[in-house]
Amino acid sequence: MKRLLLIGGGHAHLFVLEQLARVSTPGTEVVMVTPSAQQGYSGMLPGWMAGHYERSQCQIDLRPLAVAASARLELGHVCAMNADRRCVRLDDGREIAYDVASIDVGSATDLSWLGLAGAKLLAVKPLEAFFSAWPQVLAAARARGQIFRLVVVGAGAAGIELALAARYAFARIGVDAAVSLVGSDSGFLTDHAPAVRRHVLVVLARAQIAFHRGRAVGVEQGLMLSNGQLLSADSVIAATGARAHDWLKRSGLACDESGFVEVDRYQRSVSHPNVFAAGDVCSRHDVEMPRSGTHAVHSGPVLAVNLLAALQGGTMRSYVPRRRSLYLISCGARYAVASWGRWSAKGDWVWRCKDLIDRRFIRRFSRPASAGSPKA
Repeated sequence: MKRLLLIGGGHAHLFVLEQLARVSTPGTEVVMVTPSAQQGYSGMLPGWMAGHYERSQCQIDLRPLAVAASARLELGHVCAMNADRRCVRLDDGREIAYDVASIDVGSATDLSWLGLAGAKLLAVKPLEAFFSAWPQVLAAARARGQIFRLVVVGAGAAGIELALAARYAFARIGVDAAVSLVGSDSGFLTDHAPAVRRHVLVVLARAQIAFHRGRAVGVEQGLMLSNGQLLSADSVIAATGARAHDWLKRSGLACDESGFVEVDRYQRSVSHPNVFAAGDVCSRHDVEMPRSGTHAVHSGPVLAVNLLAALQGGTMRSYVPRRRSLYLISCGARYAVASWGRWSAKGDWVWRCKDLIDRRFIRRFSRPASAGSPKA
């Protein structure tokens, strides 16, 4: 009996479970280790913050997917991995051995410069922690009785969406709030076309969100910028760069200089061919692949095929990242900006398109079609 260990319940592994529900895998035991049976969907997080969705609408229940795939769900955090011994250790002390493993745990938020903000600091990852903490921020803002100051650090698409969602949420509940956005000296949305940046600047100005350039360091009062300016804050949301999980660096897997698992075109570890990785947790040297949830989604079907090939034999498929990815940046209200290469658009209709795509993704994995049906 071979064991396939799926580490994490990320987007790519949803496609793996879907494929395992369709295909018979005799002689294979499938185990998924994940902290929660409810997988939060990052694409709908800003919409939930703004009040457009209930929390349940932004989550996927992994339990019926696991049942349909004949997989055993183990709840817990992986805290160590020994790739040479082919096993992982969970935070409760359990060890799980594997023959083939796949890692889809995303990345952590880089808080290296912000730690001194203390209890005011709220990282956007892990998502489950953010889902639990944001209502507390709203409650504190409502109870304050005077202006509530929120600073979002990170001026990529995620940080901009969070700042605009927060501003909209405060206005919706009648809270007097000031929201600021802090980005690097190079500005914001550096990987997007100038027209996209212009659209977003207009939206930020309308929402009265101040944009500050420069490195931010956490201090007791909030943030200190590299130009010496102090930004007082009651809450600081970190949407800063991705950081690799510490246990990966000690796993024995070949990792890049930042600690992300190096994989080949088959999403397979370059040092341990029985280990695969997808999404933000991995990196490739043969192609440029920005850290984006779109790659976890697009690589999922390829990963599913390659895991089955590793277990049963067969031809593996290469994952070829798309030259351009479509980004739909939500802007607090039911309004969004689209970005695809040098093309951009904006308006209520863009938000409706995003809403349709997001709901379709959730719906796809909320009703496993193959549950209870014979496998091929």
